[in-house]
Amino acid sequence: MQRITPVDIQHKTFKKALQGYDRAEVDQFLDEIIETLEDDAQHRAALEAEIADLKERISHFKAMEESLQNTLVLAQRTADEVKASAHKEADLIKEQARIAAQREIATFTEAAADARREHQRANEAAEKARSELRSLLMTHMALLEKTPPQANGEPGQTAAATEPAADEEQSDMSDTNRITVY
Repeated sequence: MQRITPVDIQHKTFKKALQGYDRAEVDQFLDEIIETLEDDAQHRAALEAEIADLKERISHFKAMEESLQNTLVLAQRTADEVKASAHKEADLIKEQARIAAQREIATFTEAAADARREHQRANEAAEKARSELRSLLMTHMALLEKTPPQANGEPGQTAAATEPAADEEQSDMSDTNRITVY
């Protein structure tokens, strides 16, 4: 069946018959039908235009929604990457701090060992100095014990001056002792 338009109705002509419908009434009814169809056509065109506009807006909103979803996904991915990067950086900082602490501990341990060695050397040097001083004092004590008392009672004159041979022996002995001490 063919679709009837308002123009078709307007140009439609009917055959004349003797006992037909009142021509004015039929024309008036056709005019009303034409007017109704034109109003419907205009209303339909307006609705179709509105539908097209709404479809375009829906398309725009769908594009915006897709863009927002992509943005959210990108933001989430970026946040995850930033978090992962922060964790890696924190781990790196911890590792560097651990290494620095180990280095400092090693440095302090080495300094403590050096201090112990220095203390040991100082103790050894002090012991050596005591030993040398003891040896020197013992040598002097031995010399003092070997020196005879003054024979003629004159002050300032020693027994070594009165006995030249004993003096030479003592001199040789003290030189020998000195050599062994030093």
